[in-house]
Amino acid sequence: MQLEPGLVGHTELVVGDADTAIAMGSGDVAVLSTPRIAALCEEAARKAVDGKLAAGETTVGMRVQLDHVNPTAVGDVVKVDAKLEKVEGRRLVFSVSVNDGRGLVAAGKITRAVVDRERFLDKCR
Repeated sequence: MQLEPGLVGHTELVVGDADTAIAMGSGDVAVLSTPRIAALCEEAARKAVDGKLAAGETTVGMRVQLDHVNPTAVGDVVKVDAKLEKVEGRRLVFSVSVNDGRGLVAAGKITRAVVDRERFLDKCR
């Protein structure tokens, strides 16, 4: 593993109807849902370590800590940034932020674990 703090990953999304709290079952308003934000943050964190893991390794989600502070409407674009802050053995801690055209939407921490893909999958068979 060649993981060091400072690695960054990004993703963005044009919010669609399938991304709303109504569609995700987490609320009854047609705005970007918190579960979708969590998934976008996980994606950005994963992208931060793409190409940096040993053969056969991947990362899996362990912990999501998010403050969802502002709504985002369908049709708006959100940009997600993840930065690797700490490497604690196989645990990777990322700071994440989500912004739209009006500013901050959400921020927090994502913890992912480096695992051997096959050994990990064996646990659920």
